[in-house]
Amino acid sequence: MSSTIGNWVTRHGHALRASLGQLARHGVASALTVLAIGLALALPLALQVLVDNVGGIGGSLADSLGLSVYMKPQISEAAARQLASAVRARRDVARVTLISAAQGLAILRQQPDLGAALDALSGNENPLPNVLEVHPAASATSPARLDALRAALAAEPGVDTVQLDRDWALRFNAIMALARRLLWLGAVLLALGVLVVIGNTVRLEIQGRREEIELTKLVGGSNAYARRPFLYAGVLYGVVAALLAWGIVTAVCLALADPVGHLAAAYGSHFALRGPDRPEIGILIGAGALLGWLGAAIAAGRQIARIQPRPA
Repeated sequence: MSSTIGNWVTRHGHALRASLGQLARHGVASALTVLAIGLALALPLALQVLVDNVGGIGGSLADSLGLSVYMKPQISEAAARQLASAVRARRDVARVTLISAAQGLAILRQQPDLGAALDALSGNENPLPNVLEVHPAASATSPARLDALRAALAAEPGVDTVQLDRDWALRFNAIMALARRLLWLGAVLLALGVLVVIGNTVRLEIQGRREEIELTKLVGGSNAYARRPFLYAGVLYGVVAALLAWGIVTAVCLALADPVGHLAAAYGSHFALRGPDRPEIGILIGAGALLGWLGAAIAAGRQIARIQPRPA
């Protein structure tokens, strides 16, 4: 058992060293290939980072999304506070603010255009109802969840009307859905491009080492043995290119961090640009290795099977 494992490690170690040596001998060509693949992998990663950051902006915009719950005129402030406590306990509600009728009247009196009209009211008459400002939780900002929350609040005793401006939520969710669809389509197309680049590179390497492969088969080497170094070369291309893509996107995020921060501060926001996180980096490296192996396997499997040792 140990000898079998040792032989396996020896064979694969030899194939890996052969792949590294081949890539080093063609340094410029290998570097150009890695650069092309890295740029192709950097594009979907950059789109993913963009979608994540825009989603973060949407989460901050959710703080400004609210439902105005207008109580019936005969509902007292104490009853409105009880309802506010009950609504605040809901999982789909982040916070609730009660604006009493007296507070609403005081706010209106501060408006110069409305002060005279309010002064004309007889006695202590206050025509304003108690109002609850309900802010949904971040997980309840989809149009369907907002409609469900509005219907639940409207069904509460003492509630007159519930106003909800969900147009921006509809537009934002539609834009995010489109962005995610474009991300997946772009990733698939770029993955096909990576397969073509790696496959063509491996095919050219096989043609350049045709005599070596013929000699390997002449002394009894199998197709799998002859193919193994090229598979390692494809994986190396993919992994190194993925690391390069990570570096490119990280550098772009660092270059844009200060301008984006200043722009957000100008609008009174604390938004900060985020780069790729660990799961995204892991997926990128795994995708690079998989695409490299698959492209090399397709090209090497067909080319090496056609090469037959010539008789002496």
